[in-house]
Amino acid sequence: MIRFFKGQPSEYVIQYVGGKIKKQGQGIAFSYLKFKTSIVVVPTTSTDSMFVFHDMTRNFQEVAVQGQFTFRVKNPQVVAAQLNFGIDLRDRSYQTTDPEMVPKRITNAIQAKVHDQIQARSLEESIRDSESIAGEVMVAVTNHPTLAELGVEIIAVHIQSIRPTPEVGKALEAEYRETLMRKADEAIYTRRAAAVEEERKIKEKELATDVALEEQRRSLLELQGQNALQDAQQRSEAMAIDSEAKANALKQELAAFKSIDPRVLAAMGFRDLAKKGADNLTITTEVLSALMNGKNA
Repeated sequence: MIRFFKGQPSEYVIQYVGGKIKKQGQGIAFSYLKFKTSIVVVPTTSTDSMFVFHDMTRNFQEVAVQGQFTFRVKNPQVVAAQLNFGIDLRDRSYQTTDPEMVPKRITNAIQAKVHDQIQARSLEESIRDSESIAGEVMVAVTNHPTLAELGVEIIAVHIQSIRPTPEVGKALEAEYRETLMRKADEAIYTRRAAAVEEERKIKEKELATDVALEEQRRSLLELQGQNALQDAQQRSEAMAIDSEAKANALKQELAAFKSIDPRVLAAMGFRDLAKKGADNLTITTEVLSALMNGKNA
């Protein structure tokens, strides 16, 4: 009975007739006799696969490594020679579980390289360097013999997480939490110290202002005292000059009367007293005798 087979564009198809390759190619189609033909189908699209395994760090701490890698079959003929990709012609399902061995063998190769990286790091470094570890593993696995034997190539390796055991994780969380709390306390103390320092600076400025004001006030008082003293000295000097001028004027005025007869001066004096309204005038006998004799009274 003749049947027809048509491969998908993403499948590399090999037709065996009588145990020998009759046709092969990417997405080929052909007619075949059911009882004489075997068909191998190797998918060539990129495939994602997850991995999870446990390992031990340099300081003997267990970690769980979880990640993903992407691969594709580069040489279908090689992988078809290593594993059975034959399909059941009734429903196109694989006859064995060999196709599942490809991601398993790649996982084993990746695990070996991850183990080398984890063993070289402490727990803290392993948790921190997951991205760096993925890059190192990608470089190491690219040239791994297993991939050449399978005819596949690695497109990408990602490590999503490297986690310690729950007990160690809680201890690390507690330590990290304490570190954060210490940093928070230090920040509070720093802010308080800064506030105290600012307050001290403000008080120093206020004190400096008060000192400056007192200095200005003292200078003002000294200046006012100097001005008052200078004003008093000037008034005293002015009064002395005025008194001296009056005394000189009086001397000059009296000097004019030296040549006048004392009796005439006495008469002038009596006249002036009369003009001023003097009611009584007492003249002693000595004064009268002096006036009569023409002496100075």
